[in-house]
Amino acid sequence: MIKAVVVDDERLVRKGFISLIDWPSFGVVIVGEAGDGNAALALLREQEADLLFVDITMPGMSGFDLIRQVRQRFPAIRCVVLTCHHEFDYVQEALRLGAVDYIVKTLLEVENADETIFRLVERIKWEDSTRESLSRGAGMAMTADRAVLYLPLKAPINEEELYQLSLVKNQPLIALREQWMSPLPQRFSEQELQRELSSVLEGRWQTALVSGLRGQSLQEVEEVLAKAARMALFYYSGEEEPARLNYPELKLSWASERNASGKEPVLQAAQNLRWTIERADWEEFTADVLCQQPSPEAIAAFGHAMLQSWSPLLLTADEAVELAAAAGGNVNWCRWKQWLRQFAAHIQRRMVELGLSKELMFCLIRAVRYMKQHAGDKINQGDVAAYINMSRGYFSQCFARFAGESFGEVLRGMRLELAKSLLLETNYPVHEIACRSGFEDDRYFSRLFRERVGRLPSDYRAERMKL
Repeated sequence: MIKAVVVDDERLVRKGFISLIDWPSFGVVIVGEAGDGNAALALLREQEADLLFVDITMPGMSGFDLIRQVRQRFPAIRCVVLTCHHEFDYVQEALRLGAVDYIVKTLLEVENADETIFRLVERIKWEDSTRESLSRGAGMAMTADRAVLYLPLKAPINEEELYQLSLVKNQPLIALREQWMSPLPQRFSEQELQRELSSVLEGRWQTALVSGLRGQSLQEVEEVLAKAARMALFYYSGEEEPARLNYPELKLSWASERNASGKEPVLQAAQNLRWTIERADWEEFTADVLCQQPSPEAIAAFGHAMLQSWSPLLLTADEAVELAAAAGGNVNWCRWKQWLRQFAAHIQRRMVELGLSKELMFCLIRAVRYMKQHAGDKINQGDVAAYINMSRGYFSQCFARFAGESFGEVLRGMRLELAKSLLLETNYPVHEIACRSGFEDDRYFSRLFRERVGRLPSDYRAERMKL
């Protein structure tokens, strides 16, 4: 039997509703009634229930607030709104909160009461059978060939938003690992689905239409989608909305090993920035990304590293701010590709402004990378010039034009940045930090650090460690 509770602040309405229906004939028993939300919660703490009929307008706690509380404290209890309000906003809010039905009291008559409760009980039975099937997990196979997959784009995740979709109201919503999926009936308007997904979920969810699911184990589907769906959507290049994913292809891509070509990992090779200037290198870079498919996190880390490494030298402050702001909206490779193209355009503009040839630009970029990698070593201008096969004098002249300041000044800045990292990431004493950062005299290091950073190294470490 389904155990039900009726909550309405009008006693006569409660009694009238309870007496209107032959509850046992539908397999329902009324186990309690309450006049307000607090009394209902107190009753539910004492009395087991499966179903709650809730009035919306009640003194103190509203019916919607009560449903929210019940969902948190008694998630297994289903709620049905019982109200005089039939405005769309009320219905929408009830559905958003997960109410399984919405009954308008003034429209409930003897003639249609049985039909209303029959519909409600049938839905509950259907949901129970679906939940039971899903709980069997490994033994269940997908019966639908296609399903809509929902992936949240931003935290916090509000699963309730999905219940606003007509598809979710009428089909099971299967919870996977931080993803949700609704089987798609054969006769379902894709045009209507597209319109509803874009209007209801707006940019808070990423969606995909996954095909080839029929007969696949639900347990395996969950495993494959958890591993491969987000990556596939990140690199999806189609124009369809929602994106189309083929399950057998996802399964193959999940099983295949990455980087089978044995080439140097693309993001590591791209540190040389040749792709920012040479068209052929850009084409090879983007092709290798698609081939090797680094994770979305690796692509984002690469972009941010580019910004951090080259902002002072090759980007203006405004360009850096603009790129940093745009990076936050890069949800897939297509967006990151546009972002990297813009980054490359700024590098090319800088090269033209400096009047440098491509090869000289590449040499100076190599020099900067070498300086960063060896900032803690005892290197000098002659060492770096030799590394890039350039005379010391010509290198000094070109580097000053490239960086806008002398080689020695740039190297000191790199060494101070290295010292900052060591101060925060290690327990080395200050004199050893100075040595590991390329300074031979620790007193000179402390004095320079205070001049540039505004405090002594020991104070800098103590202040930052408190944060």
